[in-house]
Amino acid sequence: MAIILRLDRVMADRKINLKDLSEQIGIANVNLSKIKTGKVSAIRFSTLNAICKALDCQPGDILEYQEDED
Repeated sequence: MAIILRLDRVMADRKINLKDLSEQIGIANVNLSKIKTGKVSAIRFSTLNAICKALDCQPGDILEYQEDED
């Protein structure tokens, strides 16, 4: 996949754990874990907005584009 999720890196930089972030943004721990590990095929803008607000970051801090290798 060309889009890489870097939520784990941003969370580590902010020293916040999965449980605390899930409570702050109001998303189930299991769903946030899937986002953190990159095991999702889509993410809602409202969820991305809540994550960015809680972590005081930009979407580009969480999402990274890598060109697919052919």
